[in-house]
Amino acid sequence: MTAPASPLIDPDVALQRLLAAASAISETETLPLSSALGRVLAQEVRSTIDVPPADNTAMDGYAVRSADVSAAGTRLLVSQRIPAGAVPQPLQPGTAARIFTGGLIPPGADAVVMQEQCAAEGDEVRINAPPKAGDWVRRRGLDVAAGSVVLAAGQRLRPQDLGLAASVGVASLRVRRKPRVAMLFTGDELAMPGEPLRPGAIYNSNRFVIRALLETAGCEVTDFGIVPDQLEATRAVLRQAALGHDLVVSTGGMSVGEEDHVKPAVQAEGALDLWQIAMKPGKPLAFGHLRRSENQGGEQGGEQGGEQGGEQGGEQGEAAFIGLPGNPVSSFVTFLLFVRPFLLALQGAGQTAVQTLPVRAAFDWPKPDRRREYLRVRLNAQGEAELFASQNSAVLTSTVWADGLVDNPPQQPIARGDVLRYLPFSSLLQG
Repeated sequence: MTAPASPLIDPDVALQRLLAAASAISETETLPLSSALGRVLAQEVRSTIDVPPADNTAMDGYAVRSADVSAAGTRLLVSQRIPAGAVPQPLQPGTAARIFTGGLIPPGADAVVMQEQCAAEGDEVRINAPPKAGDWVRRRGLDVAAGSVVLAAGQRLRPQDLGLAASVGVASLRVRRKPRVAMLFTGDELAMPGEPLRPGAIYNSNRFVIRALLETAGCEVTDFGIVPDQLEATRAVLRQAALGHDLVVSTGGMSVGEEDHVKPAVQAEGALDLWQIAMKPGKPLAFGHLRRSENQGGEQGGEQGGEQGGEQGGEQGEAAFIGLPGNPVSSFVTFLLFVRPFLLALQGAGQTAVQTLPVRAAFDWPKPDRRREYLRVRLNAQGEAELFASQNSAVLTSTVWADGLVDNPPQQPIARGDVLRYLPFSSLLQG
């Protein structure tokens, strides 16, 4: 008698389970700003100074007392010249100071008149537009006030974040260490590019996609290569992969056929929950953990045995395990939707979700699936989503042609002009 099929899990529920199981990495390191891009901040950054530290000018022009310029055509003696970085003298009544962008406002001045509204006449300047107090003056602390938090813990550092840290004088940042991830690929049918393609074989595209995705997500990656379709060989690689790694990622081998050994191997080396996700592509997803043992180490079952290798011995606890589908589009999409946020959670990131954007459909999709669909699309010149011709999970070309995914609810037909939920790859691939 056939066992009843497991109910399909909503993708949002599956993601919540994954994130709930992610324990943030506790180890941190201090890096100079030049090395911190893409890392997750472990400690908030507070400014000890005001930015700017003093009132300065936003324009080249003349610093004046606004009360001295009551009408257009007023002439004032130019009493000093203030380039950026110079310390000005107090401005005497009835005079103006030639000043350049970023220059400090001299004591006594309360406005700047841009040079286009002035005319130099010997040692005087004619002001052709009377200013108001505060014109073109950037006040002290306009950008950042001393004591304020400028970067919050859990923030994944972008170029502008590093610039803000530099602007308040911070030279280094405390960040979480990078996740250590082992990856492996199952299937005797897999061949490597550059090798002759024997009958029945396919080239292993997943190996390159998954590694690149992991590195884009800021991980240290150990590649255990292609694992033979043998239970003991699979168990040996999993034991080795668990050492020194926070997460082990595999593709394929999660079915119940005689040559699918990953599921029983993970169950023997730890625990596994095999999920059927109500999504297309990417229905099968496995999540669990692998035990670490201080007596492990030294067994190398994979094609290359791990090009970096894990820490040997003396290690307890467990490594998380995520098993992805073998079809290339399915593994790509499930990585973006599940592994990427899991990795961010491991790093203590405060934000793991990607905001969907509303776009209009430039296509019809009259026969939707009963599962939630992630359609490969790209935006045209009008900002509308065009659909790749084949949505088959084996057609990797669709991911190259596309610039994002449409998140389409179950059994939801799409008509040209409908507003869709669009997930750009530019956000999903930031890690």
